[in-house]
Order: sequence, then structure tokens, then C-alpha cells
Amino acid sequence: MESLLRVITLWIFLVLPVLSRDPNVILIFTDDQGYNDLSCFGSETIKTPNIDAIASKGLKLTDFHVPSPVCSPSRAGLLTGCYPKRVGMHRHVLFPKSTYGLNPEELTIADHLKANGYATACVGKWHLGHLPEYLPTVQGFDSYFGIPYSNDMNHPANQKKPKLPSDQLWADQKTAITAWNTPLLRDEEIIEVPVDQRTITRRYADEAIKFITDNKDKPFFLYLPHSMPHIPLYVPDDVYDSDPANAYKCVIEHIDAETGRITKVVKDLGLEKDTIIIYTTDNGPWLRFKNHGGSAKPLREGKGTTFEGGQRVPFLISWPGKIPEGARSDELTSSIDLLPTIASLTGKPLSPPKKIDGLDFSKTLTDGKKSPRNEFLHYASAGKLEGIRQGDWKLLVKNPKGKMSKGAKTLTAKAQIQLYNLGKDISESNNLAAEHPEKVAMLTKRMTELDTEITNNARAVGGKFNR
Repeated sequence: MESLLRVITLWIFLVLPVLSRDPNVILIFTDDQGYNDLSCFGSETIKTPNIDAIASKGLKLTDFHVPSPVCSPSRAGLLTGCYPKRVGMHRHVLFPKSTYGLNPEELTIADHLKANGYATACVGKWHLGHLPEYLPTVQGFDSYFGIPYSNDMNHPANQKKPKLPSDQLWADQKTAITAWNTPLLRDEEIIEVPVDQRTITRRYADEAIKFITDNKDKPFFLYLPHSMPHIPLYVPDDVYDSDPANAYKCVIEHIDAETGRITKVVKDLGLEKDTIIIYTTDNGPWLRFKNHGGSAKPLREGKGTTFEGGQRVPFLISWPGKIPEGARSDELTSSIDLLPTIASLTGKPLSPPKKIDGLDFSKTLTDGKKSPRNEFLHYASAGKLEGIRQGDWKLLVKNPKGKMSKGAKTLTAKAQIQLYNLGKDISESNNLAAEHPEKVAMLTKRMTELDTEITNNARAVGGKFNR
């Protein structure tokens, strides 16, 4: 009997901790990737078997939205669970001369998980403030490796940049270090200027793999915001396709291969069932750059716009045994919902010290339940309120620049009222505003109410805003 008790006691101490392990979280976040730029989202030209495997082992969301059609505000919303305007990060993107950033007083996904015993790392493009007081290491991350802003920006004053994009730059991959002066940071220190952008995607993967391996015995959160496919586009020599028509395809397929390296390590370390893997992007594709940009088909427009192509993005998530394999959800969700959703999935209850806008859609992922989100505000790239989504209905109120009459104090051009039923018209091709004036009035009133609350309760950005 005494021997049996010893065996039971040993089982409790050795086995139960394994059974109760908190899940790891890997969040892969690309830059300017379109809705149509993955095989599993309909691309007929780009092959992404490793990223597609995240969907086949889990779930894809087809109605997932980001809170801004440009980089910095979108990233602020992702990490804080707030519309960018609530945290003062709505005024377009940051530049090397910017003296502000995400306020460290805000609660990020990393802050929450770190407080609950997680190892945390940010590997990739930050773009929420390049000054030391706004870098990842003061935003909940134990470590940081990456570039502080977009890869078309130069240290220190964003000067002497080549014209973008350029087939010539793609043809001469050496311009990665001769035409740009983009810095690479380790924690708060610049370790390379310029960083070799040909190898940066692979180096991100190397760094991610090292972090995963070093922390395999404890829960971890890895935030991997890739620099690409934001222009300029570069890849290592061994995967380079010299035809500029294939530049964008080449970059996405390289990201896919490096994603495969990361997911393989997770599997080889026996962590697959203990790891939530998410793949998404910050906004839609930069369409005006043609073969250097992606596709948002069948959506309208792309980056920089509040049409679906600018803010509806691909989203994939896997967690074997918890999230059904090969599933799909058409429920309305957003990246601002990831903070409360990840908190719920990891079993770490969220009690934010300040109001957030995110909603927990974990049951949508695990049980196929309806999303708690039925409304979503659309803010333009410079932060101006431009529309609202409610159910299948989407209202956009676009104010064109127009022309000033002599002596006039207001624009002569009238606001363009656009109303779409996305359930029937995902491409936003049939404006129903004239047919449903009551819907226009109701949605206009509602979006104003929601925006007024956010505006009245907006919090201070870190530092002083400048352009």
C-alpha cells in the first residue's frame, strides 16, 4: 500500500503539471498582405502550403477586420484591444522623425500574458514608436529583435530614399543595403545600419525558432510582425526570382517557407497541442504598386481605404484538440478582439484597468458560436470616422477634398453616402443608400454615438504628436 501511495504521489507531481500546461501563443502578423494572397483564401498564383496548413489544422475567419487601413494604428489596435483613436494612435503612421508612440500605460497582449507567467518576445517590425520609451521592451515584451518602423524608412531622418516601388530595385537585390538605411534593433540598441533586407524574413524566423526552443518548457507568447510584403521587396539569393512580375509572389512564398520552419519546430518539440498559432495581417494590399503589391479580390480597393479590401484581411488559427480542424467561420470579428480572446483561450481572465473595445470571440473559435461583435467602426487612414458596419449592412460617409469656391469656408463637394449589404454584395458594387434612407439615418446616428464616446474618453498618446 505504501508503494502504491508513492507511485500515485509521483504521478501527481510529474504528470499533472504537464496536463495543466498553459498554451503557448504564436501570432504571425504580416504587412500589407491582401485578402486574396493565400492559397486557402483563393489565390490562383501564390502557393502557401505551410500557412494553409494552419487553416487545415484549425479554422479560418472570412469576415475578420483590422481597425485601420494603415500600419501603426492597426498595430496599436491589435495589441491593446482598442480602436486606435481611444489610445491616441489613430493619426496615420509613425516616421523616423516622430516623437510619440504607444503609451506604455496601455495594457497590451504581452503585458497581460507576461503578468501571468509567460515568456514574451517581439520579433519583427514594431512601428509603434522607435524611441526607447515606446519600444517593445517597455510594452510587455522581455526581448525585441527587428526594425522599428517600415522597411521603406531610413535612419535617422528618413532622407535619401530611392523612388518606390521599382522593378530596378527588385532586379538589383544589392540595393537592400546600398539604397536603404533601415536599422535593426536588439532590445533598445541599434545593432545594424542598414539591415540586409534580403535576409531579414529568414532572420526573423531564426530568432523566433531560438525563442521557442529556449522557452519550450514554459508558456510563451511570440509576436512575429513581419516587415514584408511591405515594399521594398527583397528575398535571399537562394529563393530569388529575377522576373519582377513575380516579385510579390516570391516574397509571400518565402514567408510561407519560413512559417513552415517555425511550425515544424513547434511540432518537433512536441508543443503542437499546446500551442495556439495565429496568422493574419495589418491591412489590405498596396494596390497602386501593382506587381509589388497583392490582391484583395473579390473585395473592393485595398490599403489606405475603408472599403473591404483595406480592412478585411485573412485570419487563420490552429490549436489541435481545442479548435475544430478545417473549420470556417463567416462571423464578424476584428483584431481589436484578440486581447480578450487570447486571454480567454489561455485561461487568464482579463480585467483591463481601462476601457477597451475588444470582445471575446473565443467560443466562435472553439464551439462555432456566434460572434459577440455585431458592430464595427471604420476609421480612415488619418483617423477620421468614415463608416460603420452593423450586421450585413455597411455605411460609408466619404468626404472628398473637392474645391473651394472663392471666399467659401466649406468645401463645395458633398459627402458621398454609400450603403452596402455585404451579405449579398461583398465587393461593394451596389450602393443602396438611395433605396434605404432610414437605414442610412439610423447607422449615421449610431456611428456618431459610438465615435463620440471614444472621442470623449480617448487617452493620451505617449509623447507629443508630430508629423
